[in-house]
Amino acid sequence: MQSNPQPEQITKTVVGVTTVFIGGIALLSSVFVVPAGEVGVVTTLGKVSNTPREPGLNLKLPFIQSTHNFSVRTQVIPEKFSTLTKDLQVIEATATVKYAVKPGEAPRIYSTIATDDSAIYARVIQPSLLKSLKSVFSKYELDTIATEWNNISTLVQESVSNELSKFDYVAVKGLDITGLKIAEEYRAAIEQKQIAQQQLLRAKTEVQIAEQEALKFQTLTRSLNDSVLYKLFLDKWDGKTKVVPPIRGGSTPPVIVGR
Repeated sequence: MQSNPQPEQITKTVVGVTTVFIGGIALLSSVFVVPAGEVGVVTTLGKVSNTPREPGLNLKLPFIQSTHNFSVRTQVIPEKFSTLTKDLQVIEATATVKYAVKPGEAPRIYSTIATDDSAIYARVIQPSLLKSLKSVFSKYELDTIATEWNNISTLVQESVSNELSKFDYVAVKGLDITGLKIAEEYRAAIEQKQIAQQQLLRAKTEVQIAEQEALKFQTLTRSLNDSVLYKLFLDKWDGKTKVVPPIRGGSTPPVIVGR
């Protein structure tokens, strides 16, 4: 007859299986992978580690440490905005900001700002962007903004970079401002002003040309005398045409009397 397993053997088997199971779970919990383009932030019972984890296979203490990933890829987000100019005109446009989280700042972002990527723009980028847009555009009148759009965009990008550098969380990669919208009557007024400026510039140019021509004529007139005229005549004389030479000491020019 076959005897029943002893209680001790059953206990050992159960303990062994449980140990292997728990050990497997612990082993799996002690490794984690940080995807490319991201960094990992490790917390130990809520305390944030100052050193972010690089992409690849990483180790952590099972059941004690947790990981949180942050993207460090360049993010591109369009932001529609409206603001007032120096002459109190409303303009609308779209600012597309390009930024990336600095890898070394991920732990500080997790501690002070956000526990995931989605909140970074709303809490860091957007307030600084809108502040810079209003600050720059309020310094210029509408016609200046419309005619010097590229220069204004550059000033806004510099202002945004300076504003975000106060926090040093992210790096601004670029800023494009497109789709400027202004009231149609002001657009027409700006175009008329540009036409008037071009006409004024053309008139000034014509005046300058006329003044230069007058100056040339005055200079030529002052340089002409009887001797110069006689010299010019001799240079052109064919040697056959009869002329009456001027009276010596007089001012009468030579006279052509025919052949």
